[in-house]
Parts: sequence; structure tokens; C-alpha cells
Amino acid sequence: MDPQTLTELLDVSVLDRLDRIEDLPADELARSSALRKEGYSAEVTAGLLTQAQLRKDAVKKLGPFADDMLFTRDGLAQATRLPVAAHHARRLLGEGMDTGGDKGTDSSPDSADPPPTIADLGCGIGVDSFAFAGMGAQVTAVDADEVTAAIASFNLRHLTNASVDHARAEDIDTSAFDALWFDPARRTVGKGTKGGSTARIFDPEDFSPSLSWVIDKAIAAKAAGVKLGPALDHSLIPDEAEAQWVSHLGEVVEVCLYFGAARQRPGRSALIMGDRTLLVHEDDLPDDDEDDLGEVGHYLLEPDGAIVRAGLVTALCGPLQARRVHPKIAYLTTDVEPTGPAAAGVTSYQVTDVLPAKIPSLRKALVSRGIGSVVIKKRGADIVPDQVRRQLKLPAGDKATLVFTRLGDRHVVLLTQPC
Repeated sequence: MDPQTLTELLDVSVLDRLDRIEDLPADELARSSALRKEGYSAEVTAGLLTQAQLRKDAVKKLGPFADDMLFTRDGLAQATRLPVAAHHARRLLGEGMDTGGDKGTDSSPDSADPPPTIADLGCGIGVDSFAFAGMGAQVTAVDADEVTAAIASFNLRHLTNASVDHARAEDIDTSAFDALWFDPARRTVGKGTKGGSTARIFDPEDFSPSLSWVIDKAIAAKAAGVKLGPALDHSLIPDEAEAQWVSHLGEVVEVCLYFGAARQRPGRSALIMGDRTLLVHEDDLPDDDEDDLGEVGHYLLEPDGAIVRAGLVTALCGPLQARRVHPKIAYLTTDVEPTGPAAAGVTSYQVTDVLPAKIPSLRKALVSRGIGSVVIKKRGADIVPDQVRRQLKLPAGDKATLVFTRLGDRHVVLLTQPC
């Protein structure tokens, strides 16, 4: 979105039309025609339709708050989910930080203590700032992109204890704040492409700001958090940090580095958020995991992606009475149905058979068992699931989950049913 289109969208009458967009026909072409007849330009019409769709898409991340916000496509894609943002706020405003006498947003001289100040550097559309301010902090949100900063300002307009600056993180005096939150840009806008398509940045020193600059500032802060992509190389984790991978509703969404008062336990951890919550830390790893290999039992366990990314798969072996199927593959197996808190860290499948991996033999085995519809999963197997499904050419039949993996040196397919 260009600044001129955003300026037009921010007109009170245009925003009012966006709030009443459902008055128009559901068909997008009909909506577009109706808006043009009402006198809106092609650019504003396109902006209204885009914002209406983005608000619908944002409900998954932001719930009912989405209906009162503005977005860019990239901004929404990279925005923190609201429950995860609340977790960030609890970490930064935890035991090491006083949020004021009444935990509110009153920073007047009559309040018991002034609220802590947080700089959200790389605020995007403002979701983390929304959580920080909602929990009582005085927030300065900063973004280097003009349109993004303007949208963040709109989204935070109801919070008197939050302000937005259009500036580079490197130009902010970080020593003036009680806590720092960093979300360095990890994508770049492509040149010469219609709409400015984005591409992922892989070198941390090309992040904006660079990861080394961010870590230096985070180490010097009283409390700090750094949001990064979950594929972060473990070698980049500084000794001063706690690295926590987070999964929300089964999807790995981030790894955060916490420093100072925001750090709870040094090392690596994985947080599972959803219907059930589980925290696994590297202190939970067994002293010796060389003996936890074995044959496939009655159940196959697929650890949550956050646990896999954090390198903590074997921490589940003891609590779940489980063992690994292969030293380099993140599947566990057990003879007892998973129960207790640790069960929140795995998806469980009942193993009904071990089948050959070659397609002709596998097809014959599946047809003989009446299997005609399959979900295909893999680890340690060089296959393309959609291609395998086409090659199998199964007739109509029962549903099953096929897991292509390795048992020792053997490539096998586990015939399973989700628990």
C-alpha cells in the first residue's frame, strides 16, 4: 500500500464505509461496482476490498480486535498472534519489572509507581505493542516503514499509553527504556516487481536491524526480548539468552531470545500453547540418551514442531515411557497410550502394521486391507507425498495415515490411525 492510498483510507467517511462493508453484496465484483457507483476511486475501492478481506483473515490471529484494525498483507502475515503477544508481555513485565501500583495505564503523579517503559523496535502493525500497553506499560512503538508505522498508529489509537514513531531502530536511544522488544525485519521488498513482492533474508546480519546489533542492545538492557523465525541456528544463541521456541495451536510460530529480567532459565526451551500448555526445557533432557532406541511399539508419537526445533525430543522419553525409532529422526514410539501433561507435546498414532516402502508392494498391502484414502507423513524418507498418493492409485476404501520413515537402516511405512 502506498502512502497516498493509506491517507485516503484514513478519511473518516472511508473508514465508516469499511465498517459497513458487509452491507454490500458478498460477491467481490459486485462490491467493487457498488463502491465505484458511490463515488470511490479505483484505488480506494481496491483498498476497501483488501482491508475487508484482511480483517476476515486476521480473526484467526487477533479475534474480535481484527474488526477495528488496518493491515498490510505482509504485516498481517508477520504479525504476532494475540495469545502469543500476551505471553511476550508477561515475560517482559514479569517478576523483574514493576507495572505500577494498580497494574493499570495511569502514569500520573498520583499513581503508586510510574509504569515501566518499553520500546517496541520493529513494531509492524502493532500487535505486541497492543499487548504491552494493555498490560500497563508505557509503550513507544517504532517502525522504519512509513505506511507500517501509520497503520500501527491507527491500530493503537485507543491506548493512551502507546505512541508510534516512524524511525529506524538504530536511531532510538535504547538506554532510555526499562525494557526492549525487537522484531527485526527478515524480509526485503523486491525491486522491479509489481506490488513490491518480498523475499526472505537468510543472513542474520542482513536483518534490519542486524542481529548482532540487536543482541548487543538486548544484553545491555534491563530486560529484553527478540522475536525471530523458528529456523534459527542454535549456534547464534548467545550465552546470556534463553531461547524459547513457541508453538500455537500446533503451528510453530517463532523463537524468542530473552535477556536480563525477562530471562527465566538459560538455555533452550519449547512452549506449547493451545488447548493444553506444556513447557519443556533442556534441563529435562536425559543424562544419557544412547539407550533410548527401540523397535516400534503400539503407538507412534510425533513431537510438536517447537520441541523438534529446540532439540528437545528426548526430553519426552521419560514422561511418556517412549523411545526413539532412529537416532536422527524426531519420532518416538511407546507401548502405552500417552497420558499426563507431556502428552500435550505430541500427536499420537496407533500403529496397526509395518509395511514395505516400495510402491508396488505397499499398494498391494493397502488394497488387501481395504485402505483407499491416505494421509501421508514423512521423516527420514526422500518422497513427495502427493506424488506417492498418485502412484498408489488406491480404490475407494477406509482412511489411514501412512508414515514413511526409517527403522535402523530400513525404509518402512507405518500404517497408523490417529488417536
